[in-house]
Amino acid sequence: MTNRQPPAPGTTASRPKVRLYVDQPLGEGQPVSLSQEAAHYLLSVMRLGEGAELALFNGRDGEWRAVIRQAGKRACAVECLAPSAPQQNPPDLWLIFAPIKKARTDFIVEKATELGVARIQPVQTEFTNAERIRRDRLQAHAIEAAEQCGATFVPPVEELQPLARLLTNWPEGRVLFWADEARAGSGGTPPQSAAHGPAAILIGPEGGFSPTERARLAALPFIRPMALGPRILRADTAAVAAITLWQAQHGDWT
Repeated sequence: MTNRQPPAPGTTASRPKVRLYVDQPLGEGQPVSLSQEAAHYLLSVMRLGEGAELALFNGRDGEWRAVIRQAGKRACAVECLAPSAPQQNPPDLWLIFAPIKKARTDFIVEKATELGVARIQPVQTEFTNAERIRRDRLQAHAIEAAEQCGATFVPPVEELQPLARLLTNWPEGRVLFWADEARAGSGGTPPQSAAHGPAAILIGPEGGFSPTERARLAALPFIRPMALGPRILRADTAAVAAITLWQAQHGDWT
């Protein structure tokens, strides 16, 4: 568990500065038993003790102000007091991307969480460098990003799967915006015709998509090619740019 920071500027001042994700029900008077790792963070890293307040969220019940009732070496018991922020789910937007180098893949997951996506799906393409991922580690990065930015939702990070399989089983009614580096300079705004409804963004690997993959993507009826400005972007930059474009036009930023 890395050191977490207070919520981003703009959050309610009365909310506790220390935020913690827990996979347990939250409600008034609800007791919460923290893991040893979480207890260490609160008691040893943040130097909190009995009576100290913090914020808890689980991705479902909003954010709750809570108080530490018991602070021991082996256990830390917390009780929920009152809601401090409502549950705010992101738009129904998926991020689909080919994993790259470890630190840059971590960056993609963190920023996708902060910008607001509902699901993160790593895919294996013909030119993907990484053959496997640590899904649990990436999920932990998503949790930490949500803790830091004041979010009440944590997008699930799915297991790596082949792009071909994902396209074969693509859900009906969901538009897939393909960030096509070949379209650099042709404009970067997603089509207005797909402004509403479930959507996803596809970011390719560092080497781009293979000719076979490009031909298949271009032929699929649910694909909407999009450009990201006049320059070809690195994969991690492209993910941030594409989510920003979509959120500003079709998401919950407007």
